Amino acid sequence: MGALIIWLVIMVPVSALLTGLGIFAWKRQKPMWFWSGQTVEEDEIADVKAYNRANGIMWIVFSLLMWISTFLAFFSMKLAGIVMLVGCILCVPVLPFVYSRIYKRYKKNV
Repeated sequence: MGALIIWLVIMVPVSALLTGLGIFAWKRQKPMWFWSGQTVEEDEIADVKAYNRANGIMWIVFSLLMWISTFLAFFSMKLAGIVMLVGCILCVPVLPFVYSRIYKRYKKNV
């Protein structure tokens, strides 16, 4: 029971943070950035709304893996850990690639 509580104390905020980031990106009026300290100017993006929506979807999909892992812990801590580990190992390196595709898709052709 203690392991489940620790798991939930860690995973619920992390999952909620990633979901919140996706919602924030989706609703943002100015272009969303990906890396800390790096900004994307409005004049770089052809369709800011679609660009932000794609960014939001990227983060929400990633957060779904974390939510699935969070709730799997009620049934199997091992399975929850495997899902979280595989999700991080596979998805974290893929996020920059996905973002670069989003950026290239919506970047203005000057």
